[in-house]
Amino acid sequence: MAAPARYASLLVMNTTLATGDQPLGDGFLAWRAFSNKNPDMNIAGLMRRACPHLSDAEAAAYAAPYPDATYKAGVRRFPNLVPDRPNAPGAALSREARDFWQTRWTGKSLMAVGMKDPVLGPPVMRSLHGLIRNCPPPMEIAEGGHFLQEWGADIAHAAVRAL
Repeated sequence: MAAPARYASLLVMNTTLATGDQPLGDGFLAWRAFSNKNPDMNIAGLMRRACPHLSDAEAAAYAAPYPDATYKAGVRRFPNLVPDRPNAPGAALSREARDFWQTRWTGKSLMAVGMKDPVLGPPVMRSLHGLIRNCPPPMEIAEGGHFLQEWGADIAHAAVRAL
């Protein structure tokens, strides 16, 4: 939003604007609690749960940068950094972004929704869709989970056509 002339299009997948003035969903709160209770979470196992079509080698590749708990500080910390109240760090910036997407965005948009994402899936994405000016109806990936990039071929082709 600081340099809108640099961007002509937007591809958005299973995300949200954590503005602090709307409650975080139950799925996100469950993820936060899980992350806080499991400092040495099984990254490969989580990826296989979210993307059951991944091979063992692909899941292991996601886990490779995290050989033990000492490497997982960022993964553990991230859910606690998401703004959950109006005065939380980052919340005001997210509200500015919400205003930008609603009122000033003039580019093309494509939204893809992983319909099986328990954290940032259909309810969250429906809300976000309403905030993006002139966003066409979302592309729904029936088997898609949170890491929607793993269903990338169909999404990439749609993005090339739409954007």
